[in-house]
Amino acid sequence: MASAACFLHHHALTTNGRSSSLSPSLRQVSNMKPNQQVVCKAQKQEDDGSLVPRRLALTVLIGAAAVGSKVSPADAAYGEAANVFGKPKTDTEFMPYNGDGFKLSIPSKWNPSKEVEFPGQVLRYEDNFDTTSNLSVMITPTDKKSITDYGSPEEFLSSVDYLLGKQAYFGKTDSEGGFDSGAVATANILESSSSSVGGKPYYF
Repeated sequence: MASAACFLHHHALTTNGRSSSLSPSLRQVSNMKPNQQVVCKAQKQEDDGSLVPRRLALTVLIGAAAVGSKVSPADAAYGEAANVFGKPKTDTEFMPYNGDGFKLSIPSKWNPSKEVEFPGQVLRYEDNFDTTSNLSVMITPTDKKSITDYGSPEEFLSSVDYLLGKQAYFGKTDSEGGFDSGAVATANILESSSSSVGGKPYYF
C-alpha cells in the first residue's frame, strides 16, 4: 500500500523579531529561502499481516449473519408461489365455495365450466390454462344409510371407477412412455383409507 505525504511551511509564520518565542521547528522555517520548493513524496508502507482487509471482514460478517438467521421452509401448495420468507400466508389463492350440502376450496384461477361429464354432476371447475385439470361434484341418490353399506373403500371404488376413465383405444401402441404395451391411459389408486368425522364415516 502506498501513501503520499506533503508538508507545507508558510514563511509568514515567523519573523526575526519573534523567532525566539516560537518552537525550534517553526524557527527553522524562517531559514528557508523564498524560492525553495515544497517536497511531496510517496512511499510504500509495509503490509501488516495483523490487519484484516475490509472486504474480508465484510464477507465474514455477512456469512455469520446468514448462518445465524432462522431458516423456514418455503411451503407452497401446487400452483402457489413459494413462501420464501416463511411467514404465514393470509391469501391462500383458493376461494371458498358453499354448495347445497357441501363446501370446498377452489383454486382462484379456475373458472366454472358448463360441461357435464357424469350423471348427477352439480358443479364443475377447470383450470384456465389446462382444461384436463378440473374438479367435479356429483350428487347421486342412494338408498344406503351409510357409506359403509357399500363395503370396503376398495369395493366402493369399483362401483365408481368410471370416474377414473376407461380404456377406449384397443389398438396396438407403445407411444405413451411408462404405460404397458397397448395401453394409452392408466390410473392407479396409491392409497385408500376411512375416517370418522362427527360420528359420520368417510372414505378417502
